[in-house]
Amino acid sequence: MSVLKRTPLFELYAEYGGKTIDFGGWDLPVQFSSIKEEHEAVRERVGLFDVSHMGEFTVKGALAEQYLQRLVTNDVSKLKAGSAQYAAMCYVDGGTVDDLIIYKKSENDYLIVVNASNIEKDFTWMESHLLEGVELTNVSEEIAQLAIQGPLAEKVLQKLTTTNLSEITFFKFQDCIDLQGAKALVSRTGYTGEDGFEIYCEQADAPMLWRKIIEAGSSEGILPCGLGARDTLRFEARLPLYGQELTKDITPIEAGIGFAVKVDKDSDFFGKETLKLQKEKGVKRKIVGLEMIDKGIPRTGYEVYVGDTQIGVITSGTQSPTLKKNVGLALLDIEYAPLNTMIEVQVRKKRLKAQVVKSPFYKRT
Repeated sequence: MSVLKRTPLFELYAEYGGKTIDFGGWDLPVQFSSIKEEHEAVRERVGLFDVSHMGEFTVKGALAEQYLQRLVTNDVSKLKAGSAQYAAMCYVDGGTVDDLIIYKKSENDYLIVVNASNIEKDFTWMESHLLEGVELTNVSEEIAQLAIQGPLAEKVLQKLTTTNLSEITFFKFQDCIDLQGAKALVSRTGYTGEDGFEIYCEQADAPMLWRKIIEAGSSEGILPCGLGARDTLRFEARLPLYGQELTKDITPIEAGIGFAVKVDKDSDFFGKETLKLQKEKGVKRKIVGLEMIDKGIPRTGYEVYVGDTQIGVITSGTQSPTLKKNVGLALLDIEYAPLNTMIEVQVRKKRLKAQVVKSPFYKRT
């Protein structure tokens, strides 16, 4: 039996009531109090997540930008130092290797953050296309990542630093911020649909920072949060999850992240021809939101029908804690994708009525 990997915060989970599960080979907390309470804390106040299982690579060298331009769908040449960019990495056929965030630290120095389940695969893919003079390093074992998310995130984190955090705007970051003696890269990013920050620090500093943030946020009602709430939060905000809304068989255009695909940028990139065609001629299928009319929850992998014809599959679904409705995301044939289309979801042995609705299900005002 393979041993589950652990983050530097593993020893703290029990102290805060964390219940752990096997998440892609990692021993991670699914919840501390309850998924619903943690979800509401982030929507209304503030929550803290351990996301140290995520992968981090550095890309350095004179041709770093040129190398990344060939690998990713977004236009890296538009990035200024201190800015972050969301992008996808694709195979030649347009299928998705992964979605990721690129941080430009300086002219020839980038930090790439990838999904935990894809660390080895991504690194192998990136290494196989390396340019002469570009240095690619997997630093995942050295870096811990905490995410403080919610409308009060800035207020809480500000208590731990003299750096003015309000100056770090959306998708911007500052490196080497002093947080109670720990040096961290702090970026205004997240995976919840709320305001907040992601904090990248040395693994040894993570437990201290976790405790300090929880302490600083106690008067604001901060809660430690697990993977369960992280999933319901990102789902309501329609942020794709690799393995569900994005896979080697689902392109970024089909998944609805076409804004991160720049087919007119100067350099060629893997998947460009397919993605350009999909942008110009349209897709044969796409991910849409749906709401259940009959009582039942649409779960990942459930089939979707119109009459006797299977027209797609559920990629994610749950009872939305914010809307108190049973909703899902589904990859459907394009003719059934228009709003208000009536469809049926195969829930166990029953076909239950549902309707295509607008998504994201939640948008921060």
